[in-house]
Amino acid sequence: MPNDVQLTTTWARHPLPAGVAQVAYLLIEAMPQAQAAATVAPVNFGMVLDRSGSMDGAKIDSLKRAVVQVIESLRPEDTVSVVVFDETADVIVPAQPATDKVSLNNRVESIRVQGGTAMSTGLELGLNEIRKGLAPDRNSHLLLLTDGQTWGDEDRCRQIAAELGQMGVRVTALGLGDEWNERLLDDIADATGGTSDYIANPQDIGRYFQRVAQAAHATTIRNGRLLIRLAEGVTPRAVYRVKPMIANLGYKPIGVGEINVDLGDIQPDPGASVLVELMLPAFGAGEHRVAQAELTYDVPSENRFDQRARADAPVRLTANAAEVDLDPVTMNLVERVTAFKLQTRALDEAAAGNLAAATQKLRSAATRLLDLGELELAETINRAADAAAQGQMPTSADKKEMTYRTRRLTLKELM
Repeated sequence: MPNDVQLTTTWARHPLPAGVAQVAYLLIEAMPQAQAAATVAPVNFGMVLDRSGSMDGAKIDSLKRAVVQVIESLRPEDTVSVVVFDETADVIVPAQPATDKVSLNNRVESIRVQGGTAMSTGLELGLNEIRKGLAPDRNSHLLLLTDGQTWGDEDRCRQIAAELGQMGVRVTALGLGDEWNERLLDDIADATGGTSDYIANPQDIGRYFQRVAQAAHATTIRNGRLLIRLAEGVTPRAVYRVKPMIANLGYKPIGVGEINVDLGDIQPDPGASVLVELMLPAFGAGEHRVAQAELTYDVPSENRFDQRARADAPVRLTANAAEVDLDPVTMNLVERVTAFKLQTRALDEAAAGNLAAATQKLRSAATRLLDLGELELAETINRAADAAAQGQMPTSADKKEMTYRTRRLTLKELM
């Protein structure tokens, strides 16, 4: 079996106290190894970009610079396409090898703002262009950016996203400013196993675009699926992805004591990690094999599919409470996931009109973030708590800042 991925398991506490039922956190990490990381597949990279009237000025200037930077980073074996949309859509760069960069960049410079917003028109053309570059040994990725609401075609956007997902195309959906529909962008990304994110300032567009392009190039392990087998009496409570970004993955029971989690594509840095919250029965003292993780994955660049890596998760239980110790890295991740959960539940409470409960959860999230050193995010959440305490909803900008920055809490560098 090729050594593509190192799969490891770590308990947040080890050993655990014996003789009591308890909640335990298990960190499962999948890290591509040097051999797999060195195998770089060609990229089929499409961009679908908002050119509506609200993009005028600094937004469109920053956008064009960001697109040019992406094109410059592509290799001759890569394929690129660029589509722009308002109420209608145009193909600025038909799908083609990223060779004549002067010509490609000149096409990008011709983009001009106009009209309103109908995102589905852009997604439809973007799908048609990226389809031309599909190949089993090629990573296909579509980058979507918008700064506004699309009107009346949300369902069609979701249908196109589902088609992209079936084609194996990952979508990164980026919202610029605070006037776009986060639920729609989340749904589009989720349908493809991609991600969504928030860009507060136009000058940051280039950094986000570069990060997406670098991730597309760095992806070597694709279609990761994690099977977790649990010992008798062990009950799963939740599964959270912690890297590259925090998300509640839920889990899919596939049999007694077995759950399945989709990990999607795995990059060498930061790899992919999940935090599993388990309810353990009152095991006696001694060594217990509580869980086993099995990762199934593909390496399309080498035409290898359904590869496997396994790791056991034994734990020792002790009757001596003084022996119980904490793993600092895993506990730090538990705290970050807890802050994410609190702000997510707070926004749900606020949307339901339960502002007192929302205020309490926001205050708790802010306190945890202060302890973690996330001062700016804690300030934003405290501001939202102040608004909720006065019977008001958080501003659209604060809501997006809280939602997306808490997802990024486990990244080495917040964008």
